Amino acid sequence: MATPAEEIALAYYVRQQRIVRRAANAAQQAWRLLDLGHFEDSWRYAASAGLVGVISEGQTEAAAYSDAYVAAVLGASSLDSQPGGKLDAAAFAGVAADGRPLKSLVLESALEAKWLLEEVGQTEIDAMIGGLEKLLRAVSTEVADAGRTATGASIAGNRTINGYIRVVNPPACARCIILAGREFGWNAGFQRHPKCDCIHVPAKLLKRGRHHPGVFDAKAHFSGLSAAEQNRIFTNAGAQAIRDGANISSVVNARRGMYTANAYGRSVRATRDSTTRRGAWFRAERQRAIQRGLVPPSGGGFRLMSPRLRPEEIYTLAGSRSEAIAMLHRFGYMN
Repeated sequence: MATPAEEIALAYYVRQQRIVRRAANAAQQAWRLLDLGHFEDSWRYAASAGLVGVISEGQTEAAAYSDAYVAAVLGASSLDSQPGGKLDAAAFAGVAADGRPLKSLVLESALEAKWLLEEVGQTEIDAMIGGLEKLLRAVSTEVADAGRTATGASIAGNRTINGYIRVVNPPACARCIILAGREFGWNAGFQRHPKCDCIHVPAKLLKRGRHHPGVFDAKAHFSGLSAAEQNRIFTNAGAQAIRDGANISSVVNARRGMYTANAYGRSVRATRDSTTRRGAWFRAERQRAIQRGLVPPSGGGFRLMSPRLRPEEIYTLAGSRSEAIAMLHRFGYMN
């Protein structure tokens, strides 16, 4: 059964999604003002201003509820809200998440449509649809981001709170799934991707970095997906590694820092994830070397002698299921 704070978070998520949907619908109406046959005039005098206005209004509305949302979650958790001030919703509107003007952002969609028409040779209808698809991705991302950024600012400005819990709303990408339920400090940036709809839940945390009890079970979520969905979200090899018992976070994190290396007499796919001195795999390899007497008990002078293989490379090299599982242990994907 959901707690009152979780119910408030769900209601906030639904409200934010409705704001995003309204902004997308309004952007679609404004997009109709663009005439590819009279591109520059229609863009300068109608479409550009309309689209910028739609996104800016959506951003302002998405940011406007942040203070009330944070205060409501604290109240449901029997905590007194101590805001350091009141957010100015308009301050979170008018620019894209990367800092550039919205006019520059929406122009990309118009240029995409023009390129599809003139260079690719699509029909005007198809070109307009292609540009619209790019536009709607931008609108949904920028409006949702404004709400998230404002919530982050409200969390940072409230002295009662020392962090937040990340809540995922399936369907979600692999990265969001492994971050779901994690506790982050009040000053930790909110990792997101285009069209991400995960949200903050402000909290008084006991220990940052842990998985908050009862919020989201990534392994249970994975098990509830069809094999086809598991493969689509986590890749064929990644999903198979998880089905074989590999840790989900290890599999997903291994995608970061991917590269090709020469080892075992061939070119292999490897990852730099967890290979620094503080990385779990590096430490495990150093301990293995100590146990084999290859380095002194202090571990001084140790360096990695082989790349950390990706799961798909493990399946390519393994001669049997047992060997594959042993290699998943060896390269830090299973405990």
